[in-house]
Amino acid sequence: MERLSLNQMTTKHWSLAEAVDGCVRAGLGSIGLWREPVAETGLAAAAKLVADAGLRVSSLCRGGFLTAEEPGARAEALADNRRAIDEAAALGAPCLVMVVGGLPAGSKDLPGARARVLDALGELAPYAGERGVRLALEPLHPMYCADRAVLSTLRQALDWAERFPAGQVGVVVDTFHLWWDPEAIGQIARAGDRIASYQVCDFLTPLPADVLLGRGMMGEGHVDFRPFTEAVLAAGYTGDIEVELFNAEVWATPGDEVLATMKQRYLELVV
Repeated sequence: MERLSLNQMTTKHWSLAEAVDGCVRAGLGSIGLWREPVAETGLAAAAKLVADAGLRVSSLCRGGFLTAEEPGARAEALADNRRAIDEAAALGAPCLVMVVGGLPAGSKDLPGARARVLDALGELAPYAGERGVRLALEPLHPMYCADRAVLSTLRQALDWAERFPAGQVGVVVDTFHLWWDPEAIGQIARAGDRIASYQVCDFLTPLPADVLLGRGMMGEGHVDFRPFTEAVLAAGYTGDIEVELFNAEVWATPGDEVLATMKQRYLELVV
């Protein structure tokens, strides 16, 4: 249970203070933070709140969105990612989760978008490494390729990450995004110490109209979690295991009930 982490998005309507208190009541060891509620609380205040509660920060979400073609938009994206890296360092987060971005409006140039992500990583990776933060590339399910992430498989994420030192760039293993991939388990073994974050939730069908909200509590969908956990641990991952849900029904449920279910399903299905 010490490794179980609540990603803030799972209890979206809780403030940071409420989420921290909920984690303490539930006996969790860590919390995954999002930049927006951290900003609402204030960076220094948020860092103190988590530290005073005795919690670790398992990750900070999110950086990325690096596919802009226009020079001004690219410069602003790089500046925002540097701010995110600084925030992660101030919070003591070991990694900044990177959702790399989809195609720019009106573009069909997928290779070009991917090349711009790699160029941006070349600028950001050393900056992150100097601050003790690892950029964690998150491959998203291919249905998000156009609008959220031109990075779709763990193999692709590792091909990109391996261009940089392991302390600067790693990968996220997220069961929602990777459960379908026949190469996923083998690529987890390949990843080794590149695994910067392990996130779990289920894949629901039918997907809702807003496919972003198709993440379910473990046991409600199609994912077989234990092979993923066994592979991640065998690869040498020693970090926290985050539960990250985007789900309107979960968000409408009292937070303490969500955490109780989360703990039960984690013990029954994940570890």
